[in-house]
This record gives sequence, structure tokens and C-alpha cells, in this order.
Amino acid sequence: MDKVCFKTAKGPAAVGPYSTATICGGTIYLSGMIGIDPAVQKPVEGGTLAQAKQAFENVKTVLAELGATMEDVLKTTVYLTDIGEFAAVNALYAEYFGPDYPARTCVEVSKLPMGLAIEVECIARAPQDAD
Repeated sequence: MDKVCFKTAKGPAAVGPYSTATICGGTIYLSGMIGIDPAVQKPVEGGTLAQAKQAFENVKTVLAELGATMEDVLKTTVYLTDIGEFAAVNALYAEYFGPDYPARTCVEVSKLPMGLAIEVECIARAPQDAD
């Protein structure tokens, strides 16, 4: 069982020394996605909800590159700099990950890269030929 490191061509570039995803044993481990517009590699404007939408779109884009969909997501971890935004982010999350929702952890953190308000990481089922 080999580990395959993947760097996105369509999603946001890494902001550090890491792979966009690692695939091993039929599982995709997706690095945290933030609200960066991949076209310009800059954070989107509009606050937490706009950043959340872009982060979820980035998850969707990278999974598609790997032949997977949002329905393949098994577990997410959502990091928010303001847990007061939970209800609004939760409603948007439901649109992207429902109706068969993955397991999830959501925590408040003091800071995120580039001063952003949300980061989302995922573990997903990989297509049979991904590793």
C-alpha cells in the first residue's frame, strides 16, 4: 500500500510545505482548505460566510481532481476563529455535505493562515484506482 502525494492544479496552491492531499489505502486525506480564490491565489472578500463558501468549493474542486465527490467525504474538521459564526456556516455546510452528512468536528481557534476565519479538512473515500 503506497502513499501517493497529490498537488492540485485547479484548487488553491499550498501556503506551506505540504501536499494538497495524500492518498493511501483507499482513503484521501485532504489538507485544510481555506477561502482562497484559486484564480488569483488571494482570500475572497465578504467575511466568514464568503470564505466558507470558497473553502467548500475548494474541497469540491480538489476532490473532483481526484475522482471523488462531496458524497465520498467520511469526516471533516472545521476550524473557525469565531464560534459565533457556527449557525451560518452550519447552514451552508449542510448544502455542500448533505443529506448523508459525514462525521464532523468543529472547533474555535485563535488564528488561521492569512488571517482567514475558516479552514476545513476532510478525509474521503478514494476511487478504486487512486492509489
